[in-house]
Amino acid sequence: MTDMTDEANQKTALVRYLPLMAIALVAAIGAFTLRDYLSFDALRDNRETLIVFRDSNYVMTALVFMLAYMVIVAFSLPGAAIATLTGGFLFGVFPGVLFNVIGATSGAVIIFLAAQWGLGEKLQERMDASDGMVAKIKHGIDENQWSMLFFIRLVPAVPFFVANLIPAFLGVPLYRFVISTFFGIMPGGLVYTSVGSGLGEVFAKDETPNLGIIFESHILLPILGLCALSLMPIVIKKITGKKDLLK
Repeated sequence: MTDMTDEANQKTALVRYLPLMAIALVAAIGAFTLRDYLSFDALRDNRETLIVFRDSNYVMTALVFMLAYMVIVAFSLPGAAIATLTGGFLFGVFPGVLFNVIGATSGAVIIFLAAQWGLGEKLQERMDASDGMVAKIKHGIDENQWSMLFFIRLVPAVPFFVANLIPAFLGVPLYRFVISTFFGIMPGGLVYTSVGSGLGEVFAKDETPNLGIIFESHILLPILGLCALSLMPIVIKKITGKKDLLK
C-alpha cells in the first residue's frame, strides 16, 4: 500500500512539474532557433509588410501581437525588448504601451502559475518551517507584499523572469501579482514603447535604437523615485509601528 502511495505521489509530482519543464524546454530551443527571427534586423526588414497588414487588419494585428508577446514572455524566448519596440512602432505610444503591458503581464501570469503549481507549495512550506535569516526575510515580505512586489518590478536591474518566480515561491496571491505586474512594468514599458514609436526615423537613418536609454539619468531617476515611493509604506510602518498598513 505504501509503495502504491509513493508511486502515485511521484506521478502527481511529475505532472506538477510538467509546465515548468515545458517552459524550460521551449526556452532552450527558442534561444537557438528564434534569435534571428525576433531581432531588430527582422523588424527592420519586414516593417513595410507589418504596416500594410496592420492598416488592413488593425484589430487582428493587435490581438496577434499581444498573443505573440505573451508567448515570448511565458516561454522566456529571446526578443522581449524587440517586441516592446514593435508595439510602439506599430501602434504608437498609446495604445502601444497598453498592448505591450497586457502581453507582458499575461505571459508573466503563465510563468507565475506554472512555478507556483510546480514548486511554490513545497518551497513555501520549507520557508514557513525555517528559522533565522530566511524566516526574517519571508516575514518581512509577507508584511509588505504590495511594496516589495512593486519594488522588484520597478527596479530595472531585476530580471523580468526572476520577478515572476519570486512571488510564486513566496505564496503571493494571483490578484496581487497581476496588479503589481501590470502597473509596475508600466514606466519601463512606456520608455521602450516611446523608443519604438520613433523607429521610423531610426530606420530612415539606418541606425539602431538606444535600448540603454532607461539607464540615462533623466529616465532612471524618476523610475528610482517610484522605487523609493513603493518602499514608503515599509518606512512608515517602521516609524509608526503600524503593522497592518497596506498589508
